[in-house]
Amino acid sequence: MFWPMLAIALAFCGIAVLGVLAARVLVEVRRLARQVAESSARITRAAEELEQAASPLAGQASSTFRKN
Repeated sequence: MFWPMLAIALAFCGIAVLGVLAARVLVEVRRLARQVAESSARITRAAEELEQAASPLAGQASSTFRKN
């Protein structure tokens, strides 16, 4: 009777450990998702700023090449 109860207790402990690890993974995945979303927003803003900054330069280059 001792061995079956020990096996059940060890199985319960193993499942509990897996549950704790799954919860930790979930927390880290959420944190990573937030960081990816923030980085994506920053990249989008930087691309928009670059596009706005390059627009006048492209116009000047276009007029320069047309004169020649």
